[in-house]
Amino acid sequence: MITNDKLYLGGVWTAPSDPALLDIVSPHDQTVIGRVAQARPADIDRAVEIARDAFDNGTWPHTAPAERIAILRRYNTLREERADEIASTIAAENGSALWFCKAGQPGLSRQANAFLKAAEAFGWEETLTPSDPDAPFTSVVRRTPVGVVAAIIPWNSPFSAANAKIIPALLAGNTVVLKVSPENTLSMNLLAGLLTEAGVPQGVISILPADRATSEHLVRHPGVDKIAFTGSTRAGRRIASLAGEQLKRVSLELGGKSAAIILADADLARAVAGLKFGSLLNNGESCIAHTRILAPRSRYGEVVAALKEMVESAKVGNPGDPETFIGPMVRADQQQRVRDYIDLGVAEGATLVTGGSQIPDGLDKGFYVTPTLFADVDNSMRIAQEEIFGPVLAVIAYDDEDDAVRIANDSEYGLSGGVWSADPEHAMAVARRVRTGTVTINGAPIGFDGPFGGFKTSGVGREYGVVGLTQYIEYQTITKGK
Repeated sequence: MITNDKLYLGGVWTAPSDPALLDIVSPHDQTVIGRVAQARPADIDRAVEIARDAFDNGTWPHTAPAERIAILRRYNTLREERADEIASTIAAENGSALWFCKAGQPGLSRQANAFLKAAEAFGWEETLTPSDPDAPFTSVVRRTPVGVVAAIIPWNSPFSAANAKIIPALLAGNTVVLKVSPENTLSMNLLAGLLTEAGVPQGVISILPADRATSEHLVRHPGVDKIAFTGSTRAGRRIASLAGEQLKRVSLELGGKSAAIILADADLARAVAGLKFGSLLNNGESCIAHTRILAPRSRYGEVVAALKEMVESAKVGNPGDPETFIGPMVRADQQQRVRDYIDLGVAEGATLVTGGSQIPDGLDKGFYVTPTLFADVDNSMRIAQEEIFGPVLAVIAYDDEDDAVRIANDSEYGLSGGVWSADPEHAMAVARRVRTGTVTINGAPIGFDGPFGGFKTSGVGREYGVVGLTQYIEYQTITKGK
């Protein structure tokens, strides 16, 4: 068992205001795997004070971009060297299957490298050529840091969510208070150590596990200039309203209810094999999971049968077992939420093809649910409209491609989606009609050089690459006479 009674405040391990420790409970068998300190409002105040001083009076905002890039590149290298330890820690604390945690490690490298590439080519300062050659002045445009960034991330994919915020924020010269979920304290303490080893100066970043009430204290704090949040749409609405009161900069990456459109000419075996990963990744606890499967009526029975075989083939069990595909839900309340949605689907009149709300045999000690597939789902049903955040898939029939696009877009969300077809150019034409921030064709992964984020209630702003970097800067124009 790991015990850590300190908080990472401004790069220094510091005694918390409340000495009581939180038990980190294994989602697999409910044993205590760690005891850790948790932040309270007084610790938030101290973290913001440190970040404010480091930004207003310190050197980090004025450090050459090349130096900041070198430090973050070093961090990425150090993280790569400890990839197996990080993966194992996340699997233990989160219940995420070990295969998923390990498979995500190269993605973390690509994510970081895309930010580093963007920062190297970024025009941090440029002199504009006046449109009027006789103008008696020139203008210099500077890209400057926003200030103190409050970055708030969820529990489901902690390193990826943290990287998406702290790397561009630090590259741009901001100071950061990263609020993480209590469930992820063990892995996020590893992150803290890596940042110190990489050479991030003291005062520049704090990493604080905290509950929701303490998180709201951070959002409200007058010393914070920008809020960057990933989480539920409901929480995003609350954060946006609080930020609006103080006119704080805000970016939000929120929920999703993504649709995968299987076109009539699709290779069904390939599509279903791809959807095993695209729909059930991270135990289904993923905002980009393709949980609405849209199938042509001409092949509906064939699609349902193939998906049934796929869902039933996904081994459920100990997340640390390399053979496990789906681990437990992160907490008991999340387990109950998913089971309640399964019962709701039955009550709504959908056909339960496989699965159900019963706990899998032999796994009653952990927070497990049975992977579930529904057929005969109408898109107006709650199981088709609401984000379940678990291994629950709904198959919806469509008449033609116009109908498929209509159903895919008939959602308050607009985060992700996919199209499957034997003709990639045809799939591209369909993808252009889908109103989501990202669309993948034939199972292609989401890239890190292009922007990532959502339409509609799936968020405000974008992450990744050069666009993600711009979320953490302010533009300053200095005009000087000739």
